[in-house]
Amino acid sequence: MRNLFVKNYMAFAMLILVSFTFAGGVFMAQVSRYSVQEKQEQLETTVGYISTIVSNNLDLLRSQDYNTFMQTYLDQQAAVSGCMILLTDEEGNIDTLSVPQEDANVEDKMQGGVSSSLVEAITQTGSYFGTGNINGLFSENYFIAGRSCTNADGSISALVIAATPSESTTGLLNNIMRSYLFIVFITLTLTLIISWFLSDMLTRPLKGIVSAAKKFGRGEFDVRVSENNNCDEIDELAISFNNMATSLRQQEELSRGFVANVSHELKTPMTSIRGFVDGMLDGTIPPEKHNQYLKIISEEVSRLSRLVVRMLDAAKIQAGELIITPAPFDLTEMAARVLISFEKQINDKKLEMDVEMEDDLIVNGDSDHIYRVIYNLVDNAVKFVNDGGTLTIRAETEGTMSLFLIRNTGSVIPPEDLPHVFDRFYKVDRSRSKDRTGAGLGLYIVKSIVNLHGGDISVRSSGEGTEFAFTIPLAAKPDGHDRGKKTE
Repeated sequence: MRNLFVKNYMAFAMLILVSFTFAGGVFMAQVSRYSVQEKQEQLETTVGYISTIVSNNLDLLRSQDYNTFMQTYLDQQAAVSGCMILLTDEEGNIDTLSVPQEDANVEDKMQGGVSSSLVEAITQTGSYFGTGNINGLFSENYFIAGRSCTNADGSISALVIAATPSESTTGLLNNIMRSYLFIVFITLTLTLIISWFLSDMLTRPLKGIVSAAKKFGRGEFDVRVSENNNCDEIDELAISFNNMATSLRQQEELSRGFVANVSHELKTPMTSIRGFVDGMLDGTIPPEKHNQYLKIISEEVSRLSRLVVRMLDAAKIQAGELIITPAPFDLTEMAARVLISFEKQINDKKLEMDVEMEDDLIVNGDSDHIYRVIYNLVDNAVKFVNDGGTLTIRAETEGTMSLFLIRNTGSVIPPEDLPHVFDRFYKVDRSRSKDRTGAGLGLYIVKSIVNLHGGDISVRSSGEGTEFAFTIPLAAKPDGHDRGKKTE
């Protein structure tokens, strides 16, 4: 019973069975109640008419002419009503008996009188309705109605009793029950067949998703499930599943690219370092050039160190373990230090600098991490700006936040790549062909650091160049301290 299809089908079946059982029980109870009530009204009406006639003619009761008249009248009433009618004295001895034509053989069984309990029940209240076998005269129960006929002084002179077999009602109920069960059987069969197809229709898409998930587990990331299943909830699940599959495929591709990039990034400097060291050891590189090649080796080691640090930071960010220690510091002063470190590259490319930063722009953040953010953004801008191009830098107040902006002319990022530039392992190699180093972690780390400070970072790229901008909270300043002077 762990299979969803079986559970769903059994739920349908149980619901249908319970519904039909409840509806059938209520229906049969109502039919039975109506049938009994109809018989009661019929019998009580019959004995009411007869008792009225008898009460109005008590002085003629049991005379020869009157008995002949009553016999004829009772025979007519029995024929019309289909009931057996008895007229007895006050002690229950039968004076006149009339039965319907189809029950004529019953008359031979009627000898003596009715039971004393029935006589007592009628005389106590003046009327009676119930079931019984009339003093054991019949093997089956009868519906019985009785009415007393009283004299002027209130004494009882006669009893009128009408009876009809309860089997007539039971037979009707049995016929209705058989018809009902036949209808229920046909309807239930058709409903269960339809429920089978409905359950299959509901569970088939889920089976498809399960099958696709198993294929994903085997590394088949191209599999997709149908998004048109005629069920909004399942369609939403299928869409989410396909989006997840697309994301997994992209992550897989990025991870493979990352491994390839990291392998290349590790292999290239290590090969260079090994070659230079071997050259110095075997004398291929003369001693007077050792310092020159040792500087190259130092640069390659720094490059390896930066790559390892970025990979570790990315792992910490992914695990939520990157810790920041906010403290007030001067963002303008930090940005100036970063720019000075790029002085050689700026001069080599003959860049035009457009710098405008507020003095004493005190922010609240982790200075080491923010330094890396600014350094990465300046490094990217200097790397991709065109020779002789313009590098624009702004640092200013924006409400309760500080804004740092850097813009470079030159190559642009295609619109389809803009939403992904901050993703892990993502590299825009197609448009930025100069970006042949790195593992696609720099901007991911930059965004994570900015977000951890409660700030935001954005990127825009058009024919005029590319612009990155980020915000971090300002630190509270003492009253009277001016903010807003700009350094150019």
